[in-house]
Amino acid sequence: MDPRTRLTVLHRRLEACKACPAMIGPVVHGPPIVTPVLLVGQAPGPREGGFGRPFAWTAGKTLFRWFEAAAGVSEQEFRDSVYMSAVARCFPGKANGGGDRKPDRDEMARCQQFLAGEVDILQPRLVIPVGGVAIEQVLGHKGPLVEVIGAARRVHWHGVEADAICLPHPSGASTWHRVEPGRTLLARALDLIARHPAFVTAFAPNRRQRAGAA
Repeated sequence: MDPRTRLTVLHRRLEACKACPAMIGPVVHGPPIVTPVLLVGQAPGPREGGFGRPFAWTAGKTLFRWFEAAAGVSEQEFRDSVYMSAVARCFPGKANGGGDRKPDRDEMARCQQFLAGEVDILQPRLVIPVGGVAIEQVLGHKGPLVEVIGAARRVHWHGVEADAICLPHPSGASTWHRVEPGRTLLARALDLIARHPAFVTAFAPNRRQRAGAA
């Protein structure tokens, strides 16, 4: 099977998954885009299930604004060119103290088969982990964000060698990316992503289409 068909089959398996009783469906995933760039988030929020796509609410608006400013790409261009995945695919519910609950270790472990399958199919050259949970999954890093944001790291992840460029979570509740040194480190990370050969390659077809239509 070609990669797009393999992704479609994986999505059907994902949509049928009922392995985590505390998780709230529906399953959220993007379209079966074949691309060398893989973005990994934490988990959908309470609104994404209704929209049927990842990063469809407030945090997404911030994320896509970052990429529009840094790389000149719109939200739709980004969705058409980057495969958007996550550590967990269902909404974990609310935490006792307020805010969204983070998926627990067992929930993330059960969802790993789907993330590993996507990596195997796509063989990404650039992985963009967004937020602490995704960064820990991709890099194994549990420390401060200042230690990983703003630099590219070579990782061996789910059997694939790729560059990882981390981003902070674009949550409105977080101030990390709005104050120093987070603001400068975020700008540095976005610049590295925008200039990465895999990112340039992923967006080339859309840019050729725009040039031809001009």
